[in-house]
Amino acid sequence: MRQLQLPARYDHVGSFLRPAYLLEARERKARGEINAAQLRVVEDKAIAEIVRFQEDVGLKSITDGEFRRTYFHIDFLDQLGGVKTDIPVTIIKADGSEELAPPTMRVIDKVRHVKPIQLADFQYLKSQVNAGHRPKVAIPSPTMLHFRGGRAGISREHYPELDPVFYEDVAKAYGDELRALSAAGCNYVQMDDTNLAYLCDEKMREAARARGDDPNELPHRYATFINRVVAQKPPGMLLAMHLCRGNFKSTHAASGNYEPVAEALLQEMDLDAYFMEYDNERSGDFKPLRYLPKGKTVVLGLVTTKFGTLESKDALKRRIDEAARYAPLDQLALSPQCGFSSTVHGNDIAVEAQRSKLRLVIETAQEVWGGD
Repeated sequence: MRQLQLPARYDHVGSFLRPAYLLEARERKARGEINAAQLRVVEDKAIAEIVRFQEDVGLKSITDGEFRRTYFHIDFLDQLGGVKTDIPVTIIKADGSEELAPPTMRVIDKVRHVKPIQLADFQYLKSQVNAGHRPKVAIPSPTMLHFRGGRAGISREHYPELDPVFYEDVAKAYGDELRALSAAGCNYVQMDDTNLAYLCDEKMREAARARGDDPNELPHRYATFINRVVAQKPPGMLLAMHLCRGNFKSTHAASGNYEPVAEALLQEMDLDAYFMEYDNERSGDFKPLRYLPKGKTVVLGLVTTKFGTLESKDALKRRIDEAARYAPLDQLALSPQCGFSSTVHGNDIAVEAQRSKLRLVIETAQEVWGGD
């Protein structure tokens, strides 16, 4: 399988802080003061502005900022036939900090693609993107439909056995979505996956055991699952995965070295690129990158989106050099560790800090690899 190349040695995960007027419009919609069509007009305006921002800052891949979403995953998964999701609950912890309780995702019927989910959103994004830039669509990973609830979260009536029918149905639904996007001109899709990163965390691994799953076996099962999706992607489409440890209001949900999942992730999954969070010690060292085969790219998420303090170029370059001890430099790239606003609430970071962080990524990448 021939791997496809990223638009540049620098990239980003995709979400941005929502402007105040967009948040206000969403609240008005929730109160019934405006309808969905009126909200979409406001979203269109905000997306046109964030597209210009991304192009002006120097990015080559362009997203809609996820400005039409409340949550990076639920808004998509809830539109698949057979899937029922519940809104996550915000928990106030003893120290006063906030945590987003994982949403419940249940498969209550046969999973199917009942309509194009991102098509209209992509068509508008594409209409706003200038030549020389590549519009990118981010969707949640299909593993989200299994990991949270395990076997108990999937209807036994409709799926007495998970393998192969459940995995094939989900892959077919994702394939239908990818084909609809491809027909509209989309050739870059990123799947956002928390579950493989969570399987690096011993507390999350224990929770998987409690659900009846083997955390050592799950990464390999998920690799086969992802490859069922990859097998359906249209020719010429770059398919990447972002691994996330949680990004709600600048908090995190998991920690741990990538070692428990690295072989399944990098060697077994037939993906083109991986966005891997490496912004602090929670992610461990770079040794797991030794599994990266030729033809694939790892995008090092060395610049945090959780806080506004700017990293130094020298420190970033030293970390890139360290990563290059385990994977060839020409198979590496640079990005922020996550989006700036994985949920509508946004991270605890100033709007203008987004520009500073992205310029740092771009300038550092150009100095390390040269040009674009």
